[in-house]
Amino acid sequence: MSPRAGAPRAKAFPPAKRRRRWWGIPRMTVKVAVLLAVFVGLCVPAAAATAFWTLIKADVPGTLPTDRNPRVRSMPTTVYDAEGNAITQFREFELTVPISPDDIPQVLKDAVVAVEDQNFWVHDGVDPEAIVRAALSNFEEGDTVQGGSTITQQYVKNTYTTGERNLSRKLREALLASRLERELTKEQILFRYLTSIYFGDGAYGVGAAAESYFRKPVSELTASEAAMLAGTIASPNNYGPRGNAEVAERRRRQSLRAMRDQGYLTPAEFREAREQHVWYAPFGDPPGPATVVQAPPQNDVATIHPYFVDYVRRYLLARFDHETLYRGGLRVETTLDPRLQLLAQQSVSRTLDGTAPPLEMSLVTVDPVTGHVKAMVGGRDFAQNQVNLALGGTLGVQPGSSFKAFVLASAFERGITPDDRYPAPASITLPDCTGQCTISNAEPGNGGEEDLRQATAHSVNTVFAQLIQEVGPQNVAELANRLGVRSIDPATTQYGVSLALGAYETSPLEMAAGYAVLANHGVRAPATPVLRVLDDEGRVLMDNTAPQGEQVLDPAVADTVTDLMRGVIAGGTGRAADIGRPAAGKTGTAQEHRAAWFVGYTPQLSTAVWMGYSDVPRPLYGIKGQSRVYGGSFPASTWADFMRAALADQPVADFAVPGPLPVPVAQAPAPAPADDPTAPPTTVPFEPLPGAPMAAAEVPTDCGGPCDRTPSLGDP
Repeated sequence: MSPRAGAPRAKAFPPAKRRRRWWGIPRMTVKVAVLLAVFVGLCVPAAAATAFWTLIKADVPGTLPTDRNPRVRSMPTTVYDAEGNAITQFREFELTVPISPDDIPQVLKDAVVAVEDQNFWVHDGVDPEAIVRAALSNFEEGDTVQGGSTITQQYVKNTYTTGERNLSRKLREALLASRLERELTKEQILFRYLTSIYFGDGAYGVGAAAESYFRKPVSELTASEAAMLAGTIASPNNYGPRGNAEVAERRRRQSLRAMRDQGYLTPAEFREAREQHVWYAPFGDPPGPATVVQAPPQNDVATIHPYFVDYVRRYLLARFDHETLYRGGLRVETTLDPRLQLLAQQSVSRTLDGTAPPLEMSLVTVDPVTGHVKAMVGGRDFAQNQVNLALGGTLGVQPGSSFKAFVLASAFERGITPDDRYPAPASITLPDCTGQCTISNAEPGNGGEEDLRQATAHSVNTVFAQLIQEVGPQNVAELANRLGVRSIDPATTQYGVSLALGAYETSPLEMAAGYAVLANHGVRAPATPVLRVLDDEGRVLMDNTAPQGEQVLDPAVADTVTDLMRGVIAGGTGRAADIGRPAAGKTGTAQEHRAAWFVGYTPQLSTAVWMGYSDVPRPLYGIKGQSRVYGGSFPASTWADFMRAALADQPVADFAVPGPLPVPVAQAPAPAPADDPTAPPTTVPFEPLPGAPMAAAEVPTDCGGPCDRTPSLGDP
């Protein structure tokens, strides 16, 4: 009889697969029989004997022991650039974030139970079904691929037992798990487990894991994020997302399937969560949908901006204690402009291309109005050389003739004018001077006289030696210190007139900051890499967003120095620094060409560029086809390359017309009393910044006094 019209057709099933048989017996039956035989023949007698011994000898207290090694509150400090992108963390290795039971979302509990212990809500601490299931799976694979421990047993193992892999420990673990189930509720056990389990990357507990991986409280975790965390528990080192993004993604999908199969997610919820790919920290804002970000592993200064982060770390450790910085959960908002930082790195890389270490270059740029450090390159490769040359390395670096700007400023404070003329011989021996008294120019001159405008443009050493002798080296050192070159001690009398030629050690950061005062009409905003620091509850601990500048130099003096140094670029030793807009600067070349500088500024940015060797100071000869490197060569061209790009989107700004110079002062003002709270910070001699590695070759060993502090010869 034919089927009724319109009736559904019977569903056709494919032919059943032929079951594998061993010796005519189904394969699974053989496996179970073999497993039972082994278990009964070997394990049961041993287990019985061990259990008897354990029950006699093991200390199973009436109340459970307290948790071992309770961890104190520990939250990482996260550092951000000026655009809000996270660039690194400062932290101790182990992270913990205290949370309450109400903070843990149900979706996270479901994910962990589904992945780690699907019978958690019904067993009594030990799950025989899970043990058999794991044994069969491991037998099938020929390896240990699945464990049979319950969540309760895992918590007991991590908290109360010593972790040895033997039968005695397993039995003790089972006994303690059973007791724990009688004394605590399931919710209490799960909470303890979730707040103590290791999730990789130094994070203990779900509170720390949520903050470390997702930069959010645990209460805000989505199903997709909860599934990823649950997937890491079995093997955090192998399944952690930072080092194993693809594996972590597979584990996330497996976790979501387990949640769906066990009824914790509906099919619709499963599909939605499966498509919500996970963003995880540390870098940047969460990307768009369907994007998985792989981030590098974290440590103290693991970042794409290591030299700047090194500077931030030192800056903060001078103001906060170690515990607060590394465990306090601070939010540090920095001044780093990622666009300018990239441009700085590219400019330095282009110059160093075709050369090899230990030849190095450093570049620092500062906003003259705010003092905010916008970019910092401390060397070519932090992985190879952790000495931050932007901060002066370990011993500081001589600024050469770039220091002459401060000699000019001190002279103008004392009534000397740009039109004053001085003899300009090729060499001069000064009477009644201290230190080196015979000074020579880098290039033979034609003698005669030059005014200060000409002597500045051509960097005439013999003129500046006479000038600093007239002004007084200590007065020049005091002025430089006032402008932010804090490594110079005004009390020093060691260098005499050679101070004018850059015989004292400083750093690119200090030189950029000192020139920034000239760019800002004599107003000093202290250089800083930090905008704000907030604690873990959002309270502001430091705020440099609107720094109050201090007038440390007469505006007419600052503007007159600027006017003279514009001539350095327009027709002097710094012509390679011409960027097609108003700019001022000064070249510098250390003794025997062992270092070269260009420090310059526009009204918007002050930038210092240094070039030299990082191991042993030696002449910059034969580099990229140049017989000798001067400040007006590679440093000036690198400065121009960076500044053109950095200011490309900025309007052209001109400098102010200098006003009349002030009435000359008879002597430098007396320093404020030490206990005066309004006094500027006292000066200290240069010392290596804390934490900076010191290359052995940088430490002179064969000198009886100050080593390698010969004066600069200036620039041709």
